Amino acid sequence: MEEFNIAEAIGQYGFPIIAAFGLGYFIFYIWTWVTEEVDPVVNESHMTLIALIDRIRMLDNDLIRMQTKLDILLREAEKRDIYEEAKRDIVTTDSNTDKE
Repeated sequence: MEEFNIAEAIGQYGFPIIAAFGLGYFIFYIWTWVTEEVDPVVNESHMTLIALIDRIRMLDNDLIRMQTKLDILLREAEKRDIYEEAKRDIVTTDSNTDKE
């Protein structure tokens, strides 16, 4: 097998032709690397990202649901406190009128 001598090839075919072949090989190498190495990893990461987004949405819905329940409980507690305070005021007022 004959060795490839770049200087002889440039002398015989010219630099632009040899540079075009070199660039073509470089593009082929990058294309195969991207399709064999990078693309599967990107697809796997894409699926993981979709799963994480779904989990975040579920957590967000749970937080909204819990916040709504807490708001309802706080409103009910506030109503109960107002009711108890009014009841105490009535009892206090009744006991003051009984003393007079």
